[in-house]
Amino acid sequence: MKKPAFLKQAMMVRVLYALIPVALAAVYLFGWRVLALVAVSSLFAFLAEWVMVPARPGKISQAVWVTAALFGLSLPPTTPFWIAAVGVAFGIVFGKMVFGGFGKNIFNPAIVGRAFVYVCFPVELTSRFVPAFRGFPGGFAHWSFDALKALPAGLATPGLKLADAVTAATPMWSRRDYGVETGLWDLLTGQIGEPFSQAGQTRILAAGSAGEVCAIAILLGAVYLLWTKTANWRLMVSALLGAVAANLLLRNGLGIETVPPLPFTLFSGALLYATVFMVTDPISAPRLKESMWPYGFLIGALVVFFRYKAVFAGGVAFAILIGNMCAPSLDLWIKRWRARGSKAAAS
Repeated sequence: MKKPAFLKQAMMVRVLYALIPVALAAVYLFGWRVLALVAVSSLFAFLAEWVMVPARPGKISQAVWVTAALFGLSLPPTTPFWIAAVGVAFGIVFGKMVFGGFGKNIFNPAIVGRAFVYVCFPVELTSRFVPAFRGFPGGFAHWSFDALKALPAGLATPGLKLADAVTAATPMWSRRDYGVETGLWDLLTGQIGEPFSQAGQTRILAAGSAGEVCAIAILLGAVYLLWTKTANWRLMVSALLGAVAANLLLRNGLGIETVPPLPFTLFSGALLYATVFMVTDPISAPRLKESMWPYGFLIGALVVFFRYKAVFAGGVAFAILIGNMCAPSLDLWIKRWRARGSKAAAS
């Protein structure tokens, strides 16, 4: 049997280039184990697609590497490798291959895998967050953050070790549960991990998933994607507009104080990471320009709403999956609207 070859996709290669600053920032913040997570994800994503790809045309899409990278970087830095393997294989098989392979899938495979492990392994996926390294060389000199050792350089407090404290969750969870709001500069750089006191107990703020915490690195990737016309700017802008509108409505319009301020909403959690790299997925997003605006707006608004109402403080994955389900209908409605407009003009 002839071994399947790779389907060359220049657009997917450019997405990988855009992820380089995100990956480097993740290694600096959390150590080299992050790249190991991406490597494991890449191996099992490739194997899953290799097994499922039909004999004809018999080509594996280069998009498989993008799915693996996006999935691996969306995980907490200390996620068990077996969870990464199971999640990315599920995403490839049930998020793409069951629909017929690349170009035929309705859902973003990386999001399908991420949502699957989030639901199936909630304890592992919400208890594996760790503080970020600071200073030079940061995580480049470490495999991973060791919770049994002292805090990294720049965060050390006399007599305090992480083993003697209780690690708190990510900035979103900590704000909701403890009222601790991370500074904007820390959200931009990803250097999150300061100690704080709550009810007489010292806690250490954890950062977040490996690829989502450094907003500057994500924005650099966004600039490259837009400059090379790899991603559609309408999808990015509409998602951010949806998040801004929902945030202003809930916090300023309805006076719901549990909804965080706008800068915190935009730069904390996976909103920016998903907006740049996942909402812009050309396969699962609408094809028509008019459809892209309500699609992105819906996703951005749902992210803010889920953060406010859901049990889990996240919700980006589920917001995108709902958007993916609506994308074909949005295109269909726009086509019908165009057809009616043409008939009216002709008459």
